[in-house]
This record gives sequence, structure tokens and C-alpha cells, in this order.
Amino acid sequence: MRPRIRQLNTLRNQMLVGFLFVMMVILAMVGIGTYDSVSTLLKNNAEKQITQTAVQGNRRLEAVLHQIDSLTTQVAANAYVQRLLAGERSGRSSSFAEQQALVPQVTIIPTYASGVHSVELYTYGGRGLYPLGGNELEGKVSREWIAKAQENKGGIVWLGIDPQYPGTVTALRSIHLINLDFAPGGYLLVRLERDVFRIEEPLAGMGEQEISLLVDQQGRRITGSDEGALSEAVRGLMDSPEPVVRMGDRQYVMVKQQSAITGWTLLILTPVSAITEGISVLRTAILASAGIGTLLFILLSFVLSTLITRPILKLIKTMRGARFGVLKPSEQVSSTLEIHELTHSYNGMVEDTNRLIRLVYEKELLQSRTELKALQAQIHPHFLFNTLEALYWSLIDKEEEELAGFVIAMSDLFRYTISGLNKEEWVTLAEELEQVERYMSIMTMRFGDRLDWRILSSPDAAEVKLPKLLIQPLVENAIQHGLESRVGQGSVTVTAVRSPGADRLTITVEDNGGGMDGDSLARLKQALGEGREWSSKGSGLGLANVRRRLRLYYGSGGAGDEEPLEIASRKGRGTVVKLSIPVEKGEQA
Repeated sequence: MRPRIRQLNTLRNQMLVGFLFVMMVILAMVGIGTYDSVSTLLKNNAEKQITQTAVQGNRRLEAVLHQIDSLTTQVAANAYVQRLLAGERSGRSSSFAEQQALVPQVTIIPTYASGVHSVELYTYGGRGLYPLGGNELEGKVSREWIAKAQENKGGIVWLGIDPQYPGTVTALRSIHLINLDFAPGGYLLVRLERDVFRIEEPLAGMGEQEISLLVDQQGRRITGSDEGALSEAVRGLMDSPEPVVRMGDRQYVMVKQQSAITGWTLLILTPVSAITEGISVLRTAILASAGIGTLLFILLSFVLSTLITRPILKLIKTMRGARFGVLKPSEQVSSTLEIHELTHSYNGMVEDTNRLIRLVYEKELLQSRTELKALQAQIHPHFLFNTLEALYWSLIDKEEEELAGFVIAMSDLFRYTISGLNKEEWVTLAEELEQVERYMSIMTMRFGDRLDWRILSSPDAAEVKLPKLLIQPLVENAIQHGLESRVGQGSVTVTAVRSPGADRLTITVEDNGGGMDGDSLARLKQALGEGREWSSKGSGLGLANVRRRLRLYYGSGGAGDEEPLEIASRKGRGTVVKLSIPVEKGEQA
């Protein structure tokens, strides 16, 4: 069972499963997002169309209401009507002829407005003036509505469906007498056919599925469908804050528009199924696209995984073979850029690893030799220091203070030089230059006025870390090989400067000694390149030792491909030795 599981748990299978899972997730997210966005867009567009229809229907409704309001205002303000009602208000009953003369004044309402069922004029006491032989107003309208008409102070009041005439809608207006300080003088009652308020324009594409209702404040249907289920649910629809309502087994998108004049509510109900008819086609298209895309993705993933894993398997075989011997580079087996780069990187790693193995071996060998030399140099160091200390106090007693100073300098020089190899392996530039200064002080005692020396260092380089005893061998070479054979005064200058970018430290040791000719300089550089010492006297650590230490501490070439140790010399002019070492990031100013 385990071998089979291991066979299934391969990079190819993992890539196939991973790619397929990612593809399914992406397709699902895109499909769901597209479906949701498009369905929402369809619903929003349908709702906008429904809302626009409702607004248009409400405007037509209010246009009818404004027309009736304007015509009834003309009748109420008519001079003859005002004079006749004023007489009635003062107690004088109008004659039959006067009432008959009201016909042309009142009939302007049905003349200019369609759907007017009847127009009735009443006195303030409620007696009917038009049509002739009319009944009392309270027999037609309740006292509550009469009181509302009076409170409205001449404004028209829409009463809704007339119980006596179910097919009509009633409006009542109180008439105020202009010449009697707008005292109430009578009432004008108008009945309109309910069909006047019917909305006859269904939404485009919705056909007869759309339902429009006009209901009054009490929820009574004025116009619209007379289905029993709708009649019972009208009140609930008016109170529902949701845009989607359910009636029976169907869902409807509902849009409400309330008239500011009458307080009536226009309801437009559109089945959700009619709005989302195109979504099923979209759903089928998305599912079909997802299926085709999945099949193509599986095929492409299989081909891609094969192209990737085949060269990787060959690389694995090469790496396994490296366990039994020296690391060997792998052959280029793929034209794919990434796999080619991987193989190239592996080959570079093999080359670097083999080189590092050699460097570590050389470093261990050098360290062993250095430790041996350090142990040899440290034979009885306390005896040496105690002897120098006794010599110092003896010179102090004899008032030889200059010689005593040289003895102290020599003691510090020995302490700095022969301290344990693993102790204070790295020192600061300031400490190293201080050691050079001690050495130069001792050499001054030897050469006297023949030796002129200077140490120049920028303040920002004082704390830079570097290997111990890196500069002193160069100064020794300058004195022993450059100035010993010179007749006259010689000079040695040590300069330490950080680069403008503060990432490198350059140390220069310059003398004006005898220098070297071109052949000698070439042999010296060749010996340094081969790691050999080249010295006419065979004393000191030597330039080769310094260069070898730079390679071990800072890598090949000291830093990258740059040569860390440069030598320039001219016969009779002197020699210049220059070191260039990198500054660690932690030492940046």
C-alpha cells in the first residue's frame, strides 16, 4: 500500500491536483461572480423599468387629479356660483330658474375632463342645488368627510370609492365666498369613473404578467386586477418594506409610488420569473464553459507537468550519484528557461561547493601552521614580558626615558603580535594602526633621522573590522626591502580611506625606497597569484601570506572578482601596495 501511495504522491500528481483545484476554484468564483453580477444587473434593469413605469403612471394619475382640481376651482370661483351661494348663505333660497342657470357653469367639468360620472353642487347647509331635485349632502357623504373638506379650506378632498356608486371615485371640495371674507358657502361633489385611473401600459417584454393596482389609504382597490388573492393581500403589500413579495406560489418584484395629492398608492407587481428568464440561459452557458475549460486545463496541466518533472527527475538522479563521490555537474536536458536555469544553478553550486571544500582544506592547513608558529612564538612569553618590564624600570631609574618608551612600545608590540590565534582575531582599524605606530616608533630608534613616517586615516574608518596583523607585514616589507638599502632619508606613508559609498576600505602603504624593476615586479605578482612567497630575504609574513588571508576571510579575490592586493613599483622611485576590503553592513556609519 505504501509504495502505491508514494507513487501517487509525486510532483506530477500534486501539480495536476493542485492545478485542477485552483482551476475549479477560479471557475467557480468567476462563474458565481458572473452569474450574480448579470442576474443582479437584469433585476436592477427590470426594477428601473418598473419604477419608471410606476413614475409615469403616477404622473398620469396626478395629471388627471390636477385637471379635476383646476376645473372644480373654476366652478367654485365662478361669479354666478359665488352670487347664488352667497344668497343661500344670507337666507334667500334660489329659484328654479336660478338653479337651472347653473347648468352651463357646472358642466364645464365633464366637458373638459373625460371619465366624469357626475357633478353635484350643494349649499353650506347641505341642500342640493345641482342637479335639480338633488338630495341632502349628508345622504351622499359622511360628516367626517364634510369636516375634512371644511378643514382643507377650499382644497379638494379625494374620498375614494363611493359606496353608493362602487364604479366611481368621489372628490369633495368646499366653496368659500370671496365677497364674504371667504366664509364657507357650499360644496362641490365630483364622481369619476374608476377606469380613468387604470394603468394600461405593461412593461416591454413582460406582457400580461405584470399587475398594477391603485389603492386608497384604507387599502381598498381603486383600479387594477380584481383577483381574490390580490384583493386579500393588498394591505400586506402596502405595509411590506421588501422589494420582493410572495403571493401564493409566485414571487413578485414590487414597486410603490404614493400620490402626494390623494395619498393613494400605485403598486406594480412583476413576476420574478419574468425578470430572470435570461438567467437560465446564462447558467447553462457558464456550466458548459466551465466543463470545457476544465477538460482543456487537465490536458494542458498533464503536458506541462511532464515537461517540468522529466528534467527534474534526471537532475535528481545526478544529485543522488553525487553522494558516492565528488559532486559532478548535470547535463543540460531541458530547453525550458526555468529548468535550464535550475540545472545551471545546480552546476554552479557544485563548482562553488568543490571550490569551498578546497578553500576550507587550505584554511585548516594554514590555521594549523599558524597555530604551530603561534605556539612556538609564545614559548615563555611571561618571561619575555617580565624581562622587558625589568629593563623598563632600570632605564627609568637611569633617567633614560626615551629608551624606556621604546621598551614599552616593544612590549606592547609583542603582546599584540603573540596573543592567542583564536583571541581577538578581528580588530578595528584604529587598533591595527596603533600597532603599526608602535612598530614605526621602534624602527625610528633604529634608523634615526633616516626614517620619516606618517599614518593618515579618515575618522569614519576607525571602527571598521579587519583581520589582525594585516597592515604591519606591508610596513615591514616597505622598510626592510625598500628603505634599508636606500642612501639618505626614506619615508613610509600609511593611508586608510573609506569609499564614498562607505562599502569598501582602501589601505595604502607607500615608500620611496629602491623599488623594483619590471621583471622583479612581474615575478612577484606571478608568485602571489600562485600562492607562493617571494622574498629576497625570506623574513616576515610576506605578501603571499596577506593575500592568502584575504582570500580566506573575504572569499575568492578578496571581494567578488576584484583583486584585493595591488602592487605598483618603479626602480629607484619606490613601491605602493594597496589593499581593498569590503566593509560589513553592521559597520556602516
